[in-house]
Amino acid sequence: MRKTILIAALLFAQPAKANDKEEDRKVVYKQRTEIDFEGLNVEAILLKPTGSLVIERKQASFNPLINLRKDFNDQIEQSVQEIK
Repeated sequence: MRKTILIAALLFAQPAKANDKEEDRKVVYKQRTEIDFEGLNVEAILLKPTGSLVIERKQASFNPLINLRKDFNDQIEQSVQEIK
């Protein structure tokens, strides 16, 4: 008896059909929404942080790859000697 009911249920079972037509599901929104806050009292307390954390950024220090010279007196004297 159980087998016949199960077979009958499987044979006569049909998938449910959904009505997903685009024409039926059109959404209409209001042009303008207005909210009235006149009857509303808002009370608040301004809380400041108890502590402050200040982190200063250090500039990165690199090993100089180019040696900058402040004077070229030696090279100028050599060039003058070569010209004479």
